[in-house]
Amino acid sequence: MRVSRRLFLVASSSVIAAGVGYLIGQRLLGGGRGVESAVEAVATGLVIPWSISFISEDEALFTERGGTIRLLDLSAGSHRVIGRINVAHVGEGGLLGIATWGPEPKVYTYYTARSPDESGQLVNRVHLWDDITFRDGAVIIDNIPGASIHNGGRIKIGPDGKLYATTGDAAVMESAQDPRSLAGKILRLNLDGSVPIDNPFPGSPIYSLGHRNPQGLDWHPETHQLYSTEHGPSGERGLTGHDELNRILPGGNYGWPEVIGAPGIKKFQDPMYHSGNSTWAPSGCGFAKGQLLGDWSNNLFFAALRGEHLHRVVIDESNESVAYAEKLYQGVFGRLRDVVQGPDGYLYILTSNRDGRGVPRQNDDKILRIKPR
Repeated sequence: MRVSRRLFLVASSSVIAAGVGYLIGQRLLGGGRGVESAVEAVATGLVIPWSISFISEDEALFTERGGTIRLLDLSAGSHRVIGRINVAHVGEGGLLGIATWGPEPKVYTYYTARSPDESGQLVNRVHLWDDITFRDGAVIIDNIPGASIHNGGRIKIGPDGKLYATTGDAAVMESAQDPRSLAGKILRLNLDGSVPIDNPFPGSPIYSLGHRNPQGLDWHPETHQLYSTEHGPSGERGLTGHDELNRILPGGNYGWPEVIGAPGIKKFQDPMYHSGNSTWAPSGCGFAKGQLLGDWSNNLFFAALRGEHLHRVVIDESNESVAYAEKLYQGVFGRLRDVVQGPDGYLYILTSNRDGRGVPRQNDDKILRIKPR
């Protein structure tokens, strides 16, 4: 049954502070108390921000694809470069995901590099840094196939204390079905890089396979079920569209490149939700937790690049289905790369208008914050 909910614009494009951002008031009606929210820029003038991870109540680390890591200080209203990684910033490759763990904290990064052999081949790797000085640490998994497109790149630490990473097919479709290749997979590792003994394929970091280019990961706040967003085809075999939201099961095969959409073939896992023949180009995703955002609690949000919107999805866990979905801020902020909930309960969104595929707006790129008014 579709839940009757609508989003109405009640204010638009009012300046809240010179050079800082926007005020977009929106009210969610139906099914509970409404949410009247504002969107404001908390960081501007960025260059292709890709991923963000909070390390305290008012501090977060975020990556820029060219290789810089910045510290965002919300209390000071500032951000600064605190680290640089030598990456191969080629096409969609470069410095991508970031995840943090513990009070120190330990920092994990996912990035594209040149293979040390004479071939110069692109590879993706996950690096563990001892702290935010980015001077020590070690690569914990290497030789993930890389390319100028389809590098995956999202990393997060799950409620089970394991590190999860998404990898793309690196423009070699068949690799997504190859259990010997790390391409086109979701990987699961212990925090030291070793393989968990309860992984679905003994001795392998592979958690699921058959993915084209997954770029979003998060867990339902109550059930701890893992979900992932994934880019569908953009011309391969004459196919387009069919971007996906997947319910990830250990050992599940999600079909790429053998199937797209939801054909109901028993050996493959159908997506919970897909875009049909249209395109969202979904990237980072995150659940809203707690009651601060009212009816948005336990909803999944994902950032859409080509679709230029924030997608809200109401998941019915009991039926393993989508009860309702809608597009927020369509075309207002351009291409969106990541969305996470901060310790303050607000949603934080990264724009990606300077990535060569968007149209930069004034002061792009930005980190935006959605909060109740």
